[in-house]
Amino acid sequence: MTHSFARRTRSIVAAAAAAGCLTACMTLGHPFPTENVRMIAIGQATQADIRAAYGPPYQTGVEDGDVTWTYLNYKLRVFGQQCTQDLVVRFDARGTVKSFTYNSTVAGSCSTTS
Repeated sequence: MTHSFARRTRSIVAAAAAAGCLTACMTLGHPFPTENVRMIAIGQATQADIRAAYGPPYQTGVEDGDVTWTYLNYKLRVFGQQCTQDLVVRFDARGTVKSFTYNSTVAGSCSTTS
C-alpha cells in the first residue's frame, strides 16, 4: 500500500508540475513607458533624452554603422494573450535620434495585462 501511495503521489506531483509549465508566463525585458513614443523627436532627441524617458536599454547594438538601443517588454504565455512591445531607437553619429520603430501586440502597456 505504501508503494502504491508513493507512486500516486509522484504522479500527482508530476501532473501538477506539467500543468504549471503549461500555464507559465515567460517575461523578457522590462516595462517601459509607451504613451509618448510617437513624440520622439527625430533629429532632436539625444541619447540622454531617450535614457531619461525610457531608462537603460535592454540591448544595444549597431545597424548600418549607427548605434541602436532596444527596449523590450515581452510577456509570453503558453495559453492566453501574448503581450509584446519593443522600441528600437537608432542614433546618428552625433548621438541624436535618426529613426525609431515601435511595435506592440496590444494597445496600452503590457504591465496592465496579466
